[in-house]
Amino acid sequence: MSKQRRVAVMIDLDWPFKRHMDVFAGCQEYSAEVDWQCTVNPYAERAMKSRRAKGPYDGVLGRVTRQLADKARRAEVPVVNVWVNSPARNVPSVFPDAEAAGVMAARHLMGRGFRQFGYLGYARDMYSQLELEGFRSAIEAEGFSCSVHRFARSHLGTGATGWDKFISSLEAWIDTYPTPIGIYGTQDLLSRYLIDACRLKGLRVPRDVAVISGGNEGVICASPPPTITSIDLGYAKVGYQAAALLDRLMDGEKPPDGPQWLAPAELIPRQSTDSYAVDDPMVARALRFIAEHSHEPMKVDDVVAVTPTTRRSLERRFQSTMRRSIAEEIARLRLERAKRRLVESDEPLKNVAWASGFSSLNHFYRAFVRLEGISPKVYRQQRRKDS
Repeated sequence: MSKQRRVAVMIDLDWPFKRHMDVFAGCQEYSAEVDWQCTVNPYAERAMKSRRAKGPYDGVLGRVTRQLADKARRAEVPVVNVWVNSPARNVPSVFPDAEAAGVMAARHLMGRGFRQFGYLGYARDMYSQLELEGFRSAIEAEGFSCSVHRFARSHLGTGATGWDKFISSLEAWIDTYPTPIGIYGTQDLLSRYLIDACRLKGLRVPRDVAVISGGNEGVICASPPPTITSIDLGYAKVGYQAAALLDRLMDGEKPPDGPQWLAPAELIPRQSTDSYAVDDPMVARALRFIAEHSHEPMKVDDVVAVTPTTRRSLERRFQSTMRRSIAEEIARLRLERAKRRLVESDEPLKNVAWASGFSSLNHFYRAFVRLEGISPKVYRQQRRKDS
């Protein structure tokens, strides 16, 4: 019988954020499957011994510091990092895909009809930078631009003076907004601060300013009103896959060439983006109906039926406002839902097609190839390989 492996977990559990708790939960799920002896130790680097004097751990998973990386390398103890902004370099790592989250946020806001956009994030922060790159690339691909406000994270940790500086710079940025505008905030708490500042200035959320964020921190997103639309970044999967990688490294497998980036789990729509930034009320009504029913069997005539106009008139107004047809919008939303299910589940393709609102597997296949350039099967294989 093989010896039970001893693994140290270095995660800031005294900060009760979902990103920490979910990574820990995912790690513990894997640990239970393989019967590790796990220890939570925020100072695991102090237990590192030389390779001649075996230390107490066979592997370490968590927010890897430079000191831990150096000591673990000398002791030949495998480590896996889950901290995107770690100063340690060339350490096996598993992260949520920040660029994919940015693209997801952009598509959600553009699907709501917004044509003005902004991003709120941290300066000198790798995750925030990658997130912004994904958000901006998706927006610029459609011919739009993005206003950016990034500030030093330290402003929020230096008492009242830092807070006043943060709020002043945030309010100055808000004063530049052309409304209606869709904003992506890197974390739910920052988005909550933004919403409060907007409302104090008389801006309506989501009618004037729609806000989406990343992290899906339940309490922060749920109250006070408006509730915040947020992206669940899949941190539990990050923890599980990081543990699986650590297990392979402890078996002697060669470290991967670079970080593993895991696709976001899902986008949870709430009140902060429950608006359609279009001047035409009939197009807005059509967009809302499509968003609420695109997973069901639905045709263009069903959309027309909820508006007091003819199909020809609605098609013309929709094309003028959204720069795509009603059928294209239905297909776009269905495809986004299907892509999430392809990555997140092992469902047969016909089940994915049906659950996403496509009338048949053939219809799903043809629409997917037309819009993505590859088949659903290849898309799933590529995303699974990336994750």
